[in-house]
Amino acid sequence: MALERSDVEKIAHLARLGLDDAELPRTTETLNGILGLIDRMQAVDTHGIEPLAHPLEATQRLRPDEVTESNRRDAYQAIAPAVENGLYLVPKVIE
Repeated sequence: MALERSDVEKIAHLARLGLDDAELPRTTETLNGILGLIDRMQAVDTHGIEPLAHPLEATQRLRPDEVTESNRRDAYQAIAPAVENGLYLVPKVIE
């Protein structure tokens, strides 16, 4: 199904789009490309393929949840201006 210039003008009017004469050929070509893609997708044989209720039903492969780095909190806090009980102390911002 190919759209003609008059079809695109009607669609633009219904969508309240202000297309000028210079934009109509490019818009017509773009819409015809989209409709061509839809036609090709509908032509694909999907017989025997079970539809998914949700595309994320597939199981994700996850890495094991293991600690890979050592605790370096003391080294990081050694250069801090003020630390107490493993927490950084900062100036009070809100009074």
